[in-house]
Amino acid sequence: MLKVTIELDINKNLYLKNPEETELGQRIVQHSILLIDEIGFESFTFKKLADKIASTEASIYRYFENKHLLFVYLVNWYWEWMKFRVGFYTMNANGPVEKLKSAIRVIVDTSQRSASVDYVDTEALHRIMVTEGTKAYHKKNVDEENKEGFFLSYKALCSKLADIILEANPHFSYPRSLASTLLETANNNIYFAQHLPRLTDIRHEPGFLEEVVRMLTAFALGCIFGEER
Repeated sequence: MLKVTIELDINKNLYLKNPEETELGQRIVQHSILLIDEIGFESFTFKKLADKIASTEASIYRYFENKHLLFVYLVNWYWEWMKFRVGFYTMNANGPVEKLKSAIRVIVDTSQRSASVDYVDTEALHRIMVTEGTKAYHKKNVDEENKEGFFLSYKALCSKLADIILEANPHFSYPRSLASTLLETANNNIYFAQHLPRLTDIRHEPGFLEEVVRMLTAFALGCIFGEER
């Protein structure tokens, strides 16, 4: 278990009051993750969340303006957690290719529980990201939200991965494109294996995440070094 103190840089425009700073705020984050994991984002409401935490809708609205912003907050939490883990697990890698392989392993399964943020069930949050994460930015007003900096955490994560890719091959032409593709492909193939198996070669069986790691590693290395051939 990872036992380190982490600080996550989440955009302040996403909340009215920082949920990390109060017990109620932490309970809102904790139970919103569990409830969305249970019933899905479309069925999730502040009324249902208030019932879960034995509080009122008004108390939740003091932290988040609406459920979409709460969801984007959770997604940003996940991106920040993944960025931290990529940095942690690539810190002592033996060479750039091994660093890339370690990063890919984190991309595929970043659900390891945080010992320092015990109110966040990262396993449940990982499942939400696989099934519904793209709802945070696949929407009509994405350009306006982008101007507000709602996706800076995702961009920082992609930038971190792109830097690792360039360490492996400084002449590779598409590091950011590959970084975002790896992130999306990991979740897509996990989801496809679980629900739409004819869209992937990955079989949903014990240990299937290791197969996703192998697939992404082969894909990434083929792109990075195949361009030279």
